[in-house]
Amino acid sequence: MIHRIILAIMLVSGCSNLLIPACLANVPVEKPLKHRAGIVLEEFVFTEADFRSCHAATLLELQNGDLLCAFFGGTKEGHPDVETRLSRKPFGGKWTRPVSVADGVQSEHERLATGNPILFQPAGGNIMLFYKVFRSKVPWWGEMKTSCDDGRTWSKAKKIINGRIGPDKNKPIQLADGTILAPSAIEDSHGWRVHIERSTDNGKTWTKIGPVNPEARIGAIQPTLLTYSDGRIQMLCRTSSEHGFMAESWSTDGGLNWLPLKAASLPNNSSGIDGVTLKDGRQLLVYNHSTRTQKGMGHKGRGVLNVAVSTDGTNWDAALVLDYIDQSGKQFSYPAVIQTKDGLVHIAYTWHRKRIKHVVIDPDKLETYPILNGKWPAEQIPLIPSTEK
Repeated sequence: MIHRIILAIMLVSGCSNLLIPACLANVPVEKPLKHRAGIVLEEFVFTEADFRSCHAATLLELQNGDLLCAFFGGTKEGHPDVETRLSRKPFGGKWTRPVSVADGVQSEHERLATGNPILFQPAGGNIMLFYKVFRSKVPWWGEMKTSCDDGRTWSKAKKIINGRIGPDKNKPIQLADGTILAPSAIEDSHGWRVHIERSTDNGKTWTKIGPVNPEARIGAIQPTLLTYSDGRIQMLCRTSSEHGFMAESWSTDGGLNWLPLKAASLPNNSSGIDGVTLKDGRQLLVYNHSTRTQKGMGHKGRGVLNVAVSTDGTNWDAALVLDYIDQSGKQFSYPAVIQTKDGLVHIAYTWHRKRIKHVVIDPDKLETYPILNGKWPAEQIPLIPSTEK
C-alpha cells in the first residue's frame, strides 16, 4: 500500500519522470554520488515503455525551446524489431511517451534493425534524422528522414548513397560560414576508419573527406567535433579496446584537411563519447573514463560515466561523475550532449539499456580538478557512491 501512495503522490505532483524509488523500479537505483556541483536536474526520459531495451540517445533543441530526444529501442540491439523512437519535452514541461519515427522495414518480406540515430537542424532548415540500417553479413548503411513541423511528422526514409552513410553517432556541427561537418566512420574488413561528410548548401548535397586514418593503424569510429576561436577544429574518437585511449585529429582549414590520428590525453574503453563547445569557449566532454588495458585510470568498463572540461582540448579537468555502478552487465554509455540557448548543458545517455537518462548541468557552477597523466582525481570527485543516506 505504501508503494501505491508514494507513486500517487509523484503522479499528482507532476514528478512522474523523476528518479523513482528502487521498490517501484524494474532495475535498481544506485546510492547518490558525492560532488554534484553544477547539476540542475536528473530524470528519466521514460520509466515505462513497450520495448525491452534501448540505447544511443541524441538530443536537439527546437526554436521554441522544446527538446527532442531520439534513441533506438526494441527487443535487443540488432533485433529486427528495433526502431528509432522519439520523445519530446515541451519547454517547462515533461517528456512525452516515446513513439516510433523510423524503422528498418525494407519490403513486405524484410524487416531490419535500425540504430544510432542523430538529430540535427541546420540554420533555417528542416530537422534531419539520420540513422543506420543493419542487414546480416552486409555492411550497414545510412538512411535519413526530415521534418518541417518540429518532429511531429516525418518524410519517407531516403537511403544515403555515393559512399556516404551520414553521421556515425554524434551530431554534425555548422560553422560560421554555414558549412556543415558531419563526423562519420566506416567499419569493415579494412578496419575502423573515420571521415567527414561536408555540405556547403545547408545539407542539400554532401562530399566525403577522408578517411582520416586510411590504413586504420589506430582504429577509430564515432568522432565528435569541437571548435576553437582561432578556427581550428578538433576531432575526438572512440577507439578499439586494445588501444586504451581516445584518438584525436585536428583541422585548420574548416574541415577540408585533417592531421593523422594520434593518441589523445584521455582514456577510452571502446565506448561512445560526445562533446560540445560551450558559449564561453570551453570544451565539455562526456565519456567513460575507463580502459580495459591500462592500470590506474579508474573503473574498467562502461560502469562509470564522466564529464570533463578543457580550454585547449589537451589538458582536461574532471567535473562530474554522472553515474557509477560496479556490477557486471550494467552500464552507462553512449552519451549525447548539447548546450541550449539559456546556457544550460543537456546530456542524455543509456541507463542499463533499460532507460534513457537526462541530466541538466549549469556549466558556470561546475567545480573542477585537473586530470593528471590520464588519472581521474578520485580524491576530489569520488568514483564510488556516497554512503550517506
